[in-house]
Amino acid sequence: MPTRLIKRLAAFCPKGEADLVPRGTRGIYVLFRHRQRRDLYDVVYVGLSRAGIRARLRSHRRSRTKSALWSHFSVFEVRDNISEAGIAELEGLFRQIYRRDSRANRLNAQRTRQPLKNVRLNDLAAWSAG
Repeated sequence: MPTRLIKRLAAFCPKGEADLVPRGTRGIYVLFRHRQRRDLYDVVYVGLSRAGIRARLRSHRRSRTKSALWSHFSVFEVRDNISEAGIAELEGLFRQIYRRDSRANRLNAQRTRQPLKNVRLNDLAAWSAG
C-alpha cells in the first residue's frame, strides 16, 4: 500500500547524482556523510524544497560551507496534495529529531519550529487528559 505523504524516495545516492533528480521535485531531502569503514551514513543536514530539490542539492554541492561535509543524499518527494505548510511541518519534525545530535547539528542550526513549540507538552501524565 502506498504512503499518504511520500510519493517516491531515493535513498543514499552519491552526491554526483544530484543532477538526476527531476526538476520541480518537492519535499524533504537529507545530506549524509558516508563513513566507509563502518558503511554508515551520518545525517549532516535536513532540508526542504517547495519547488525544486535538485536546485537545493546543487546549491549545497557548490557551497563552501557544506560541500565538503556531505557525500550522499536522500530525497523524499511528497504527494501533490501536500501543501507547502505540510512540507515545512515535516522538515520541522525531522529537524526536531536531529536537533541535539552532535553530528547532524553542524548545519541544522535552526531553532525548533514555532508550531512544534506550540504543541509541546513534556508532562506525559497530562497527555491522558488531552
